[in-house]
Amino acid sequence: MSGRKRKADDDIEDERMSQSPSSSPAISSRPLPRSLQKRMRSNISGRALPLPRLLETLSPDQMRNMLQSICQSHPDIGNEVVAAAPRPSIQSTLEVLSKYESQFQAAFPFGGSSSSDYAYNRVRQQLTELLEALKDFTPHFLPPNEQQAATSLAFLDGATDVIHRLPNWDTYQHNRHKEEAYEEMAKAWAMVIREAAKKAGGMQLLYGGWDQKIAKHNEISGGKMQEAVNELRGGLGWMAAEAPTPAAGGQADAMSIRQQLLNGSYGIGSASIGAW
Repeated sequence: MSGRKRKADDDIEDERMSQSPSSSPAISSRPLPRSLQKRMRSNISGRALPLPRLLETLSPDQMRNMLQSICQSHPDIGNEVVAAAPRPSIQSTLEVLSKYESQFQAAFPFGGSSSSDYAYNRVRQQLTELLEALKDFTPHFLPPNEQQAATSLAFLDGATDVIHRLPNWDTYQHNRHKEEAYEEMAKAWAMVIREAAKKAGGMQLLYGGWDQKIAKHNEISGGKMQEAVNELRGGLGWMAAEAPTPAAGGQADAMSIRQQLLNGSYGIGSASIGAW
């Protein structure tokens, strides 16, 4: 009797479930709300990244190459980029030159002479890229594009050091790159010195220690910066008669260099001249 009663109860429960509203065919076939359908469709369908998100995924080199390609295809956009971009700083520019210099140094073969023809042929491409970058960046820091003499001089100081570090090759013809770089750099120094001498009587040249730095560059280069030295001598010539009495120590050495520059005797008899 208890078994039959349990079976009857189960049948009643099944009948109730079959008649419940949730199982009604009319209700189960009712479409979903339109807002829910829209959300489901947007999640399933693929779409391109928004521009800000896409730019976040690009590396600096990818961004640079893409921007350069767009500017080449659309010169108007290139002009707008040039007008909107911040001016390159001395530090950022020298960092770029340092990157090219590092690539140049890394291209040298292991072992053997670093000044041989074989070494030159291995690094010629990287050497050309370094010198081309130097040639392109230098005019940006020259007047009239750059009005601050201190900025121009600071850049030329770092750029000339890059040339100093270039090797001297065994074959004379291969050294023309370095010779031409020194020639162009000497002209750049002379231009900046000439313009600086017109402002405040050249005081910036006198008290910025540039006379010593230029003299040192000329010494290291073996006299290849003589054009800059001559321009400096002309710009500071009026100070020769009013030069103060030298003090002791480093100041006396600095004044001695200045006096030699003014009278044209600096570097005469120096063993380092012509060593490069």
